[in-house]
Amino acid sequence: MTSIGNFIGGEWRPAQSGATLENRNPADTSELIGTFADSSAADAELAIAAARRAFDQWRLFPAPKRAELLFKAAQIIASRKEDLARDMTREMGKVLDETRGDVQEAIDMTYFLAAEGRRLHGQTAPSELRDKFAMSLRQPIGVCSMITPWNFPMAIPSWKIIPALVCGNTVVLKPSELTPLSAVHFVKVLDEAGIPPGVVNLVTGGPAVGEVLTTHPDVSVVSFTGSTAVGKLVNQNAAPHFKKVHLEMGGKNAIMIMDDANLELALEGCLWGGFGTTGQRCTAASRVIVHERVHDRFVEAFVARASALRVGNGLEPSTQMGPSISERQLQKVISYVEIGRQEGATIACGGRRLTGGAFDAGFFHEPTVFTGVTPSMRIAREEIFGPVVSVLKCGSVDEAVGIANDVAYGLSCSIYTQDINRAFKAMRDVYTGIFYVNAPTIGAEVHLPFGGTRATGNGHREAGLAALDVFSEWKSIYVDFSGKLQRAQID
Repeated sequence: MTSIGNFIGGEWRPAQSGATLENRNPADTSELIGTFADSSAADAELAIAAARRAFDQWRLFPAPKRAELLFKAAQIIASRKEDLARDMTREMGKVLDETRGDVQEAIDMTYFLAAEGRRLHGQTAPSELRDKFAMSLRQPIGVCSMITPWNFPMAIPSWKIIPALVCGNTVVLKPSELTPLSAVHFVKVLDEAGIPPGVVNLVTGGPAVGEVLTTHPDVSVVSFTGSTAVGKLVNQNAAPHFKKVHLEMGGKNAIMIMDDANLELALEGCLWGGFGTTGQRCTAASRVIVHERVHDRFVEAFVARASALRVGNGLEPSTQMGPSISERQLQKVISYVEIGRQEGATIACGGRRLTGGAFDAGFFHEPTVFTGVTPSMRIAREEIFGPVVSVLKCGSVDEAVGIANDVAYGLSCSIYTQDINRAFKAMRDVYTGIFYVNAPTIGAEVHLPFGGTRATGNGHREAGLAALDVFSEWKSIYVDFSGKLQRAQID
């Protein structure tokens, strides 16, 4: 067991109050992984002050040199991948293959965006006037606060921290109280790689920390990943000081299966999309919309395969699905199963908390499939964030697209079909930020933008070169070497 404080100004220190919070294994709550600082507003203010002091020097640090430090960090993470993944499984619960992927995503993101230290390109343009030069460039913004969730406790911090740093900003990170260890590991690597004191700061704790990070006048950018309800509060908190706000929130993603689909491939995609990470992904495929001609055949196979998934501790090689992150999250899943039952949907498999033996020590739920679901039901419209999949029936690609779009969110969607015309029609007409053909709704790659529409986000994107737009501002520069006054649009 470890006891870890906040990282502020290059030093590890306890919360000023001395308060701590426990980090326990959701697969076995008897295992106390460590204790972490349960910080207050005062701790968050100290971290912001440290980041503000560090900004003036870091912004002048040559971007290629910033990149070299980040490349070194990626190499360190790669060398420790297995240990980092095992610790992540212990604190978050998802199976070891998935936590290895989480760490690999942090490696990939760090390598990819670090390279932009030599490619923070602006533009040059011909001036409309004689003897005048015109160009644009990116400039850093200042202190960036980052609030990250528990489901991808290393990947998501990397999505935010690395582009912020390569652009020349400084950072204060607040990870989820449920998964602080992975964030601590990531920050320790950045420190080891040579990032100067105060450039990266970490404060663990609850809402008191988050409120300061979203309201403090010295914070210029707020990047938040979490629920839509909390995202609204973040936006409201940041508005009075006109902070730049990036929100990545919920999803109610659909897989559409047409009558010409490769059903075995679609089946594998729905199992992975619906029950990977125990359904605790913003991109999870919690709706499956199946053409009526293949509906019964698909449902029979899907239910059989979902029922056979092996649930348990993610460190066990045979485990295919781990626990919910917490008792609170498990109870949310249980409540939605009851909502679905009351709405008249049929529980084709699952529907219960797993108990007995090792299950009693953790937060386990059966993989659950509802059939007979209609688009108006809450289980087909609201984000559950658990191992619950609703199967709906459609008669055409147009009807499937209509059902897919008929929710508040717009993150990810996919279609299984062998018809290129159907595929392109769905690509065009489904209003999401991410779309897949013959693949599930999860599995983004770091070099393309990640994010969604409507209640999923506020227009910004993570990953890809789009991430640089969150953490930099454009400056247009005009150099007049004519030696006389020239008036644009007049002369």
